[in-house]
This record gives sequence, C-alpha cells and structure tokens, in this order.
Amino acid sequence: MVASGFLAIGSGPAGLSAAETFRSRHRHIPVRMLSADPALPYAKPPLSKEYLCGRQVNIDLHSADWFVRNDVDLIRGVTVERIDVDAQEVITAGGVHFPYWHLVLAPGSATVPLDVPGADLAQPLRSFADAVALRMAARHARAAVVIGAGLIGCEAAACLAGLGIETTLVAHETVPLQRRFGIDVGERVVKMLSDVGVRFIGASTVAAVDDGGVVLATGETVDGDVVVAATGVRPDIRLAIAAGLTTRDGRVVVDEHMHTSARNIFAAGDITLARNVVAGGRVICEHWRDAAQQGLIAGLTAAGYPAVWDMVSGFTCTIGKFTMRYRGWSAPHDSCTLVERRSGFSVDYEADGSVVGTLTATASPVS
Repeated sequence: MVASGFLAIGSGPAGLSAAETFRSRHRHIPVRMLSADPALPYAKPPLSKEYLCGRQVNIDLHSADWFVRNDVDLIRGVTVERIDVDAQEVITAGGVHFPYWHLVLAPGSATVPLDVPGADLAQPLRSFADAVALRMAARHARAAVVIGAGLIGCEAAACLAGLGIETTLVAHETVPLQRRFGIDVGERVVKMLSDVGVRFIGASTVAAVDDGGVVLATGETVDGDVVVAATGVRPDIRLAIAAGLTTRDGRVVVDEHMHTSARNIFAAGDITLARNVVAGGRVICEHWRDAAQQGLIAGLTAAGYPAVWDMVSGFTCTIGKFTMRYRGWSAPHDSCTLVERRSGFSVDYEADGSVVGTLTATASPVS
C-alpha cells in the first residue's frame, strides 16, 4: 500500500516548488508528485524565447538524480481522475490510489483549442514536446503564421522571423497585447515586431487552416508552411470542481496561505484566485514566478511554517531586441501614463488614483 504523506498534482513551477519546499522542512515524510507530462520538470518561459529562437538553453529544473537524492517520488505520464476529499486520497485513471496528509493542487492551464476547420494542422506551443516539434518544423519552413497576439504569440512570431522565416501574426485585437496593455503599447509592439520582420494583421479572424497556411474570415489567404496556434490557455479546474472545492470565475479560491475550502488541500499557480496581502484582496496571476512563489507558500504552510503570499506579481516578455517587464496585478485600469525613454518606454497604470501596475520596455544594447 502507498504510504500517506505530501502529494502534489502537477510538475510545473507551483507543484515542484511546493514539493521541494516541503521536503526541505521534513526529510522523512513521503513526498510524491503526480505529473501528466512525461518529461522531467522544465522551465516553460524559455520555450518561446531562447529555445525556439535556436539558442542553447538548459530548461531542466532538476535532474532525475535530484529526485532520487532528495527522496521525492516523481511519477510522470499519469492522469489524475479524481480527488476523494473524505478519504484524503487521489485516484488515477489507472485506478491507483494515492493517500495524502497534505495535497497541493497545481495542474496549471490547458490550451484553448483553435475551433476552425483544419485546426489540427496548427501547432500549439504549451509543452516541451510542442516546442521540439515546432522547432523541427521551423528548420524547413519558408513562411509561418502565428494565430494569437498574446505574450507567447508575440515571442514565437519574433523568434520565427529571427530564424529567417517570413512570419505573419494574426489576431482579433487591433494591436498586439491590447487587452492587457492598451492601444499605445500595442502600437509600439507592432513596431518591435516589424523591426524583426513580422507582419501583423490585426482585427482579423482565422476561418480555416489548410496545408498552405490560413484563410481569414475576409477570404484573404496567408501563406504558412508552419501555423502556430497561440490561442491562449484556460485554468484546468476540473479536479477542483469535481472535489467540491470553492471556485469563482473559473478559478480555485484560496487564502494568503494557499488553503482551499477543503481540509489539508492547497492550490497554487494558474488555477488560483488567491489573496495577496500586499494587494489587499484576491488577484489572478498566471505567470511562472507567481506560480513558483505560491508553491513555496503552499509547501511552507503544509509543512507547518508561517507563510503568506505577499510578493508583487510580475513577468518578463522578450520581443526582438526589447525586454518588457511588468509588475502589478493585471487589474483593470482607468488611465495610463506612457513616458518615452532613450532605450524604450515606461507605463504606469492607475485605477481610482492608485498605481496598479507598471510596464517598462528596454532595448538591449547593440553588440
């Protein structure tokens, strides 16, 4: 019979950070991770940056030997079917039962599928396997189309263009990143993309994907030997809903300690609507650093140590020679102030007279 102990569902930054933190505090309690991904835990941000751009980068978070040395049982390629809250155990699709004393739910997000004819011809960019397939396809591509102008879409398009591929970025929005950062920033992102050879088609809808590229709703065709679906992600809260955890607006509600509504169950990462003591309320954060920090808090709390989530959210995006850094809560804003800088620009976002976020864009020096 499998021994009870600490259990994390998910091997991303939240699940790994939680397991690693708990193990550092308790050396003899069983620690186990269940991961749907067959790969060892890896960093995702470089996939649409250095890795896709063809540069050498080590994305491994830990070696297989690290898990052996630290007695962390990493079980890969397994699908969790349900959580039995009353019995305090997790059941896999294969019928294996894993009891727990403390459980951290950190499955991350699932890709929002492209819902058009021929969508299966478009390549996603969510996992390491996706990135490997896309990088291989790009080696023989003359032209590429990226659907979706969010952070991943912009980074992927810039990388593909940097490889000498004729690249087009297509999006519903008038400019890239419009909903997140506004028109003024979006217009500057169009220029960043153009500088590396990316053609942007905004306010457009893809009607179909075929072997030659994409067909827009207007009937226009855009050539692409490679088509990338950067259509966003959706928090995977299916296990949480089935287990009866409190959810709101498509996310799992947790406090500043990452406690859910169920006894001995924590949640961390993309799926959470978590209380941040600095923000003074619950906020949504969907980025790598935030997930790792929430995992740390969950691991410490489960281990019996006082910890609260008090870090200001933030992320970094790379487009061509520009690095964009955001700090804040991604909250709705009613005004923004953009200031041009010698090597880029900065923006303050305000709501009700208070700054809720800051964005800086800095061009790397020419070598």
